[in-house]
Amino acid sequence: MTTRLPAGAGVGFKPEHFDAILADPAVPIAFLEVHAENYMGAGGRPHAQLAALRERFALSLHGVGLSIGGEAPLDRAHLARLKALIERYRPESFSEHLAWSSHGGAFFGDLLPLPYTPATLRRVGDHIAEVQDTLGRRMLLENPSTYVRFEESTIGEVDFLGRLVARTGCGLLLDINNVFVSAVNHGTDARAYLADFPLEAVGEIHLGGHDEDIDDSGAPLLIDAHGSPVADPVWALFTEVIARTDPLPSLIEWDNDVPAWPTLCAEAARAGAVLARHATSAAASSAAASSVAA
Repeated sequence: MTTRLPAGAGVGFKPEHFDAILADPAVPIAFLEVHAENYMGAGGRPHAQLAALRERFALSLHGVGLSIGGEAPLDRAHLARLKALIERYRPESFSEHLAWSSHGGAFFGDLLPLPYTPATLRRVGDHIAEVQDTLGRRMLLENPSTYVRFEESTIGEVDFLGRLVARTGCGLLLDINNVFVSAVNHGTDARAYLADFPLEAVGEIHLGGHDEDIDDSGAPLLIDAHGSPVADPVWALFTEVIARTDPLPSLIEWDNDVPAWPTLCAEAARAGAVLARHATSAAASSAAASSVAA
């Protein structure tokens, strides 16, 4: 089954915003995203809220617990809960992270990096295929924010993601803040990364804030914290990406120190303005080309 989010600006839903969202019949949000693991219970207030929102909004379901990059087999019980949730709400999109978060029965509160090797490629590809076969739909895989690299890696991250797309038919979730965070942390070029990124496979974009710190050697260290506005360099990268594509579903992630609803809406409106400018420019170029051809 192939589904598609609207090519506008969305936000991650937070329960404290529920009343404000429903109170505004013209809320300028194209879609909402929720973390799958928050809705794996049988009922209660979370499901009552989500059911009401699902009647009005397109829905992106974002997983954080599959540990799709882990060495162990996927947790079949977790996958079954995920399947039931997707069948219940029929979201337009489902995504997960290129990361691992569990090992030997222990579960960690972080999305941890993995080495990019042929063996890892086979394992992650097999896990993606299992997820897609179980869910009966294409999934999106998100590029990570990283703070360490593995000496044994023999494949670049963009190449690794591209090979997974070719191997499994999955799509990609491009987190532009993650690109910027990783580039600063490793002293690489975010624009060069994005120049090689397979944008044709992108089904959703994430934008979020980060914290700035300094590592033990005095070098800048960025943390993908999702607790602040999107930084100007990330907005610049987003604008450059959208100039190379058709408008794409673009989400504001703000998971910590969550602001009031108008503040979150303002961030989404900024993303929406970028998408609208590109759509207008693309339409004008198309009309001009048609006029010349005539």
